[in-house]
Amino acid sequence: MKVLESEFAKGFIRMADDGWQLRYHERNGGNLSYRIRPEEIEEVREDLVEGDWREIGAVANEVAGEYFMVTGSGKFFRNVILNPEEAAGIIEISDDGSKYRVVWGLINGTVPTSELPSHLLNQSVKKRVTGGKNRVIYHAHPANVIALTFILPLDDKVFTRELWEMMTECPIVFPEGIGVVPWMVPGGREIAEASAKLMEEHNAVIWAHHGLFAAGEDFDLAFGLFHTIEKSAEILLKVMNVTDKKRQTIQPDDFRRLAEAFNVKLPEKYLYEKK
Repeated sequence: MKVLESEFAKGFIRMADDGWQLRYHERNGGNLSYRIRPEEIEEVREDLVEGDWREIGAVANEVAGEYFMVTGSGKFFRNVILNPEEAAGIIEISDDGSKYRVVWGLINGTVPTSELPSHLLNQSVKKRVTGGKNRVIYHAHPANVIALTFILPLDDKVFTRELWEMMTECPIVFPEGIGVVPWMVPGGREIAEASAKLMEEHNAVIWAHHGLFAAGEDFDLAFGLFHTIEKSAEILLKVMNVTDKKRQTIQPDDFRRLAEAFNVKLPEKYLYEKK
């Protein structure tokens, strides 16, 4: 089977295009990675080649020997659906987790996303804490989430609570809350390690003045999480544009009843009494 005939490649391309259509990706902003199942790799084995090994810039032991479909550095998400072999590709991770090689796509000198260290460290953490279930890491630049990083304190508890209050579904969709990383230079080891640490507890991590990372078991869950957070941020900004004080909102005991009704666990640290 050819890579582009596979269901995982079709899902990858669809998600990239969905992000472009929702305006999450200006120019070459954003990146996406999918940890490919062993049986999926075997289905497309005949379409793979063996490129040269290159340094990752970090060590991702948890995903050593695995294969990933990733977007390319400097490539526009709007072009993934038009020219997937140049805008994206498949890489193999070395047995020691320190190197990668291209085995499909990323043609014409394209290399994997510059955020590859962040993706692989986050993928490593999510693989470990989910028992291997998590396979997707998605990063984009949603305008409303980014805007909030100039207004709200860069605090996990504040961002989680404010976004939970905007839609009843939010604490059900991301009951573990949202992590927040202060501004750092993107693409390096420091921000990759800071994000991976937060991914131990969260499925979504905000990079201040930059964007949002979301993790999920599949394309639908990762994209749905991202979409929900950005919509909640949009509602919050609309409220803040009208008033600096909410007349009514969801209270801590309301969240507790919601958690009981939907069988989710909401950490008490987010259910603080506001002054």
